[in-house]
Amino acid sequence: MPEYPPGAALTTPAATSMGGPSHRAPEVLSPAVLLAIVRRHLFAWLAVTLLTPIAGIVALHRITPVYTASGMLIYEPAEYKAQAMQSVLRQDPATEATMASQAELLQSLHIAQKLVERGGFDANPEFNPARRPPSFTARVFNWTTRDPPSLEAGPVPDTNRDTVLLAVQSALHAKPVRFSRVLEVTFTAQDPLVAAAAVNNAMDIYIKDQYGAKARAVRRATEQLRARAEELRKETQRSEDAIAAYRARLGLFQGMHAGIEAEQVTHLTEDLVRARTELANAEARLDAARGRAGAGAQAAVAPSVVQLRAQQEQLAAQALTRQSRLGPSHPEAEGLRRQAESAQKILAAEIARVVASIEADRRAAKARVATLEANLHTAQVEADRIAKAQIPLNALQRDADAARAALQAVLLQIQDTAQKTSIETAEAHEISQALPPQRPSWPPTGPLSLAVCAAGVFLGLIVVYGLHLLDTSVSSGGDIRLTTDLPCFALLPEIGKRALGHLRTEDYVVRRPLTAFAEQIRSLRASLRFGAHRPRVVAVAAARPGEGKTLLTLSLGRSARLAGETVLLIECDLRQPKFARIFGSEDKPGLSDFLRGTAAIGDISRPDPLTGLSFIPAGGPGGDMLSLFMSEAMTTLLETAREHFDLILLDTPPVQAMSEARVIAAVADATLLCVRWRNTPRAVLRHAFDLLRETRANIVGTVLTRVDPKAHVRSGAADSEVYHRRYRPYYRS
Repeated sequence: MPEYPPGAALTTPAATSMGGPSHRAPEVLSPAVLLAIVRRHLFAWLAVTLLTPIAGIVALHRITPVYTASGMLIYEPAEYKAQAMQSVLRQDPATEATMASQAELLQSLHIAQKLVERGGFDANPEFNPARRPPSFTARVFNWTTRDPPSLEAGPVPDTNRDTVLLAVQSALHAKPVRFSRVLEVTFTAQDPLVAAAAVNNAMDIYIKDQYGAKARAVRRATEQLRARAEELRKETQRSEDAIAAYRARLGLFQGMHAGIEAEQVTHLTEDLVRARTELANAEARLDAARGRAGAGAQAAVAPSVVQLRAQQEQLAAQALTRQSRLGPSHPEAEGLRRQAESAQKILAAEIARVVASIEADRRAAKARVATLEANLHTAQVEADRIAKAQIPLNALQRDADAARAALQAVLLQIQDTAQKTSIETAEAHEISQALPPQRPSWPPTGPLSLAVCAAGVFLGLIVVYGLHLLDTSVSSGGDIRLTTDLPCFALLPEIGKRALGHLRTEDYVVRRPLTAFAEQIRSLRASLRFGAHRPRVVAVAAARPGEGKTLLTLSLGRSARLAGETVLLIECDLRQPKFARIFGSEDKPGLSDFLRGTAAIGDISRPDPLTGLSFIPAGGPGGDMLSLFMSEAMTTLLETAREHFDLILLDTPPVQAMSEARVIAAVADATLLCVRWRNTPRAVLRHAFDLLRETRANIVGTVLTRVDPKAHVRSGAADSEVYHRRYRPYYRS
């Protein structure tokens, strides 16, 4: 290793803070992902899938069967000629909304109440719980909660009657038959005779209620129309009074419009545009006359100035020629010089005359622009005043017109209503009475058995997926990106004992350079090298111990060294050092000794016998280790290392517990965050990310470590493709 110059200073690069995680779409539950989840929770899925159908089938056999009777009636309202009757009693007898309304009327609580009185449902135990023999649980409950008789006066609610009414209403149903005026009425009961009688009674009650409903509707409609007509008369009078008062207050006359003012504003605007154009032309000619726009523009504006300038330049050139040939004191040279000076004065006078003339035109144009702007502003203010005054007037006029139209319509309806004297026919009659059903309508044993089997399968999938959601560990690069919005540079596989053989894990990347592990290390190197900014000092951090950061540091450094780079590994985990054991340098000074000032840089750096890279072990523990990393000595070490090495890797302690990790990550150019596959919880990863971000560490990416390739391929994750068996020919063990 080269000797470091003493006293070298280090300028720590500014650490950039990463943004928080973005809101991304959730994981797509593809069939492959679902299959992998089921495989991981197969026992739970089988248990739910089998127990749910068994429980459902047992419950089906314990349900008491019920019967549903049905009858038909047709809804045929009379074809009234009066428009008022059509608007009050019906909109269109064939619409779906009308038929649905009639169905709701037929199954209303009013029909149910009359049905209870006619059918004697108070004495039926199926609908009246008071007629049922109490169960053992009910007897015990009533005995333990028996209340003393109440002495308070007042009405007592009849809960038993309400219960019977609600039970009968829930058993009675009516629905319209599509594309027809037919209503189907059904009633469900345990006795088929009771069900058929209830349907027939309900249809009869509904038909008889139509007679009274028509008369009440006509009478109520007439009263409402008359009251509405009186309200509209008053409203019309108020609107007309308000219009007259508003016109008198603002001095507005009938038929007044803002067209004249708008036309005046338009003309003034056009005149102002032309005046501004003339002002711009005058200013351009003034600049040309003064020589600011070039010789061509000046020639177009002041040709006399150009001629005089040419004569002056010609005389000046002749004077210079004679002076250079005859001498400055020669009479002929003196004469030409005086002529050139006289021409210069004449040119200046001509330029002043032209400029004064154009300046006068510019002032006149500017005055015209100012006058037009003032006139335009005055016209706009007047037009705005008239337009604003017209807006409330228009609103008042619209209200008055609407009130007149509504009054006219109501008066016409009152006249139509008065012409209709009687309603004679019912709007509905029976077309098919109910007969006692022969088969129960509930439960449908066959379809429900299939349904509970399918429900068992889907419920099992839901339970398995719930277990999958409760698993908060990180299992793919996509999970890392969803948690921290950081890219996953590599997926390092777990090196099994069979693949490792007699090798050490730390030497695997060197001894087996064509394996998937070594290829993922090279992928990590490529991500660091070809990023937006190639880092020199890289901190390798992890949220918790045992996530493989030391192995990643060694493997990344050795791989880079084999590629020809100069690499330095610095072990910054002073509490749990490993470099001394791995490299066989126990009982020798290290990083802590240099930071305390008891050892020089040359004493703590050592070469790796396997690859030749340089490393600095942790050294002896003790003291305030956080202060050591924040000292000037650490700055000096990194600055010196930058001068001699292409890549410096810092092996940091765990971020969750050790504050030194955040200090080390802050002084590094970039930070790699190790995440153990299916072990590190997302909350822990997020907390470690936040801790590093608080110190403005430049977290460039993550590495997923200790991945089980086979299990990861079965998971169906997007990044599991790297371990697919189709790539096995590319790797060698």
